[in-house]
Amino acid sequence: MDRHAQAAVLETARLILTPCRPQDEADFIALERDPEVMRFLNGGKAVDRNHPDPNATFLMPRGTEPHVWTARQTSDGAFVGWFCLWPEGEAVAELGYRLCSAAWGQGLASEGAIALVDWGFETGGYETIVATTMAVNLASRRVMEKAGLHHARTDHAEWADPIPGSEQGEVWYELARPQWQDRRPRRQP
Repeated sequence: MDRHAQAAVLETARLILTPCRPQDEADFIALERDPEVMRFLNGGKAVDRNHPDPNATFLMPRGTEPHVWTARQTSDGAFVGWFCLWPEGEAVAELGYRLCSAAWGQGLASEGAIALVDWGFETGGYETIVATTMAVNLASRRVMEKAGLHHARTDHAEWADPIPGSEQGEVWYELARPQWQDRRPRRQP
């Protein structure tokens, strides 16, 4: 199986996650222009795609990335955000997501993250899935926990242009295949 050739369409109760495409770029850019969405990534600054920050470490999808899924509501097709499962090696992938602020607080991030974690172990063939966020981003940490990941460590780094909360560090969460298998409901024969 070529886990790097992602073509799966994933469906949850309220979301459909499809491989991203260039037509999604305008929606992705709108996310990057929302200060609330960008608060824990760059302090809430709108991203200028024509002059990107060379020190930016966050993903700015254009719709051509093979490991990014566009999330839309199943009810009306409305854009919700994107999810990714980015390979960090043969056995490890990093879970990421960015949702429109109007979609926050509805459990959609957790729903999409769970679907992607399950896909990563069932189909993607990964042995470990990791995720990271600022320690102060409690909502994102909760999504990671609902997806089954657990806090593995907190890193502290010096930033040239620190954003509020960065002094509390960056948290890393992870889930290994055996832990994922243990938490899945047992299927009866």
